[in-house]
Amino acid sequence: MGELDGRTALVTGGSRGIGRAVALRLARDGALVAVHYGGDAEAAAKTVAMIGEAGGRAFAVQAAFGSGGAVDVLFEGLAAGLADHGAEGLDILVNNAGVHSAASIGQLTEAELERVLAVNLSTPIFVIQRALPLLRDGGRIVNVGSAATRIANHLQIAYTVSKAALAALGSSLANDLGRRGITVNTVEPGVVRTDMTAGWTGSAEALAGLASITALGRIGEPEDVADVVGFLAGPQGRWVTGQILDASGGTWLGPIVHG
Repeated sequence: MGELDGRTALVTGGSRGIGRAVALRLARDGALVAVHYGGDAEAAAKTVAMIGEAGGRAFAVQAAFGSGGAVDVLFEGLAAGLADHGAEGLDILVNNAGVHSAASIGQLTEAELERVLAVNLSTPIFVIQRALPLLRDGGRIVNVGSAATRIANHLQIAYTVSKAALAALGSSLANDLGRRGITVNTVEPGVVRTDMTAGWTGSAEALAGLASITALGRIGEPEDVADVVGFLAGPQGRWVTGQILDASGGTWLGPIVHG
């Protein structure tokens, strides 16, 4: 018996990278997982197939975040998928879907800022809003932020702002939803080997440079982050809420100063 047997989960951006690893972890623990994807149906189908091959249950749900009505489309697909599997209600929501931006303040355009905020901030807020009537007491909300919020990088202004706001959302929601036993936490990865970071990790020299700024001496793998999410989503995470958990392998920790 898995820790999440009988539970249902929605993972946004669940078709690849960290989202896929999270979906696989939750399904392995027994949850029925709704794997959201934006446009890559093949990747989503592969994730669902991987879960099925491992003995789990999952289905794909498509919604193009950042476009009008996307949240409505998501929840229509979620309701249909749950019904097809004889389930209803939601126990776990993982807001993982996001887009990156590598613009400095001088390069940033209004359109780029709107795009990043729409996908990384507005969408998770309204996904949570729509999920609350479905989310059972004792449920879990995990937002995937970024360690960029504590690391100064002038080339990702919009991205950092969006993830910082997402982290700020967590404590307020945790306080609001705590009486229902619903926990809300933010997991902040550092550099993780995914499609999004392929441009930074494509050479041995780049990998060595990125590894050198982590306390653990390597970049992250999707499963490193998924296991943290799995802990928060499971019974052991019941007493943790309103928190920001750094899952960066100790990226750019400050030096120890001896007096």
